[in-house]
Amino acid sequence: MLKNRHSLKSNLIGDKAFYKAVFAIIIPFIVQNTISSFVNLLDNVMVGQLGTPQINGVAIANQLFFIFNICIFGSISGASIFGAQFFGARDFENMRASARFKLYACISVFVLGAVIFLTLDDQLISLFLNDADKPAEVALTLAEGKKYLFIMLLGLLPFAVTQAYASTLREAGETVLPMVAGIIAVFVNMVGNYILIFGHFGAPQMGVEGAALATVISRFVEMAIVIAYAHNHRRYPFMEGLYRTLKVPARLVKRILIMGAPLFINELLWSVGTSFISQLYSERGLDVVAATNISNTVSNLFTTAVFSMGNAAAVLVGQALGANELPRARQTAWRLLAFSVFISLITGAALAVSAPFIPRLYNTSEEIRILATRFLWISCINMPFMAFAHTSYFTLRSGGKTLMTFMFDCLPLWAVNIPLCFVLVHFTAMNILWVYLIINLTNFLKCLFGFYMVKKGVWINNVTKQVVAD
Repeated sequence: MLKNRHSLKSNLIGDKAFYKAVFAIIIPFIVQNTISSFVNLLDNVMVGQLGTPQINGVAIANQLFFIFNICIFGSISGASIFGAQFFGARDFENMRASARFKLYACISVFVLGAVIFLTLDDQLISLFLNDADKPAEVALTLAEGKKYLFIMLLGLLPFAVTQAYASTLREAGETVLPMVAGIIAVFVNMVGNYILIFGHFGAPQMGVEGAALATVISRFVEMAIVIAYAHNHRRYPFMEGLYRTLKVPARLVKRILIMGAPLFINELLWSVGTSFISQLYSERGLDVVAATNISNTVSNLFTTAVFSMGNAAAVLVGQALGANELPRARQTAWRLLAFSVFISLITGAALAVSAPFIPRLYNTSEEIRILATRFLWISCINMPFMAFAHTSYFTLRSGGKTLMTFMFDCLPLWAVNIPLCFVLVHFTAMNILWVYLIINLTNFLKCLFGFYMVKKGVWINNVTKQVVAD
């Protein structure tokens, strides 16, 4: 019995060296994203001072950009699996080739996204405007959303390029540079918002257009910092000679596409599905749109630590697999899963305490504030399930079993969440809070599937051997 307890403890709880490696990855990520989420909250509050139509217009546009952002993430995910394992194998030449692939993929997604947003802006925003009792507010929300979306298009390319660079740096365990660049960018965004939204220091009062312009400026600043310092070859030898050639070996392209296509399709369908659920919630009125926007913005501030564990899994498990240390990869995965749930309990408790107070910062109705608070409490209940599912996803992905990750991440969303939400919204009079709770708690099903697949160990796979063999 004592031996079994010791074995269980060893598998779930790491030593000092393990947590030192974990914190080296997640702390810069947590710092960067906590500051970013806090500034996003401040920006959201600033826009919220303009009124509910402005809150909703920006929220809807950002829901559309969320799909773009996730597609960028999906387009580089396949190459990132190889990048982390190439670094673990100290194969810098192939690591550079995978980085070039990411740049091509990101530029392609940018071009496609820009065309869609420019040609379908009215139709896409109108999907979320379903309150027939408030025609004037609907029209104003559409106008504000279109103004915000048009300017934000200018920031899509620098965002995409930054993600390609930052992901390559993180695969090598370099998280400080993306953190510093991100922190500088969010402060540029915050100051820009203060000046441009309200017209301080002689600047014009631009409202939501000022918020968009400030974000665009901050993204160009972030991109410039990351690119300039990433090419400091002595610190980052894997970036040296990145543009010596623009070619990516055909054998590597083939491997990345085979492995990455399911990931891209998964991220696309997942982001579209998540946005579809938000659209279904919006069928219950503009108050729900505003409340979910407030809830999501506040929740993001408290979930950065949980989401950072996915990065830790991608890097630490991926590097162990690339070094062909397969038992260490398995042990690392279980320890990260346990740690992610532990973190979620702490941050969930903090969110539960804060939930009644933060929505009061918004210039909106009391009904919207109360609804947002209750959405936040539901998010607290869901947080441990979300933490386990998120880290499971990155664990499965680290070994290149991308079809498995598609089944894990996307299939439950489209087979369970969306049909269930559609039925509850359209065919019942159930209160939106109960609908929101039920849909969130379906994450428990993903946890069961994730536990089974991680335990089975079919994700344990060294992909670098296959490329070298070719």
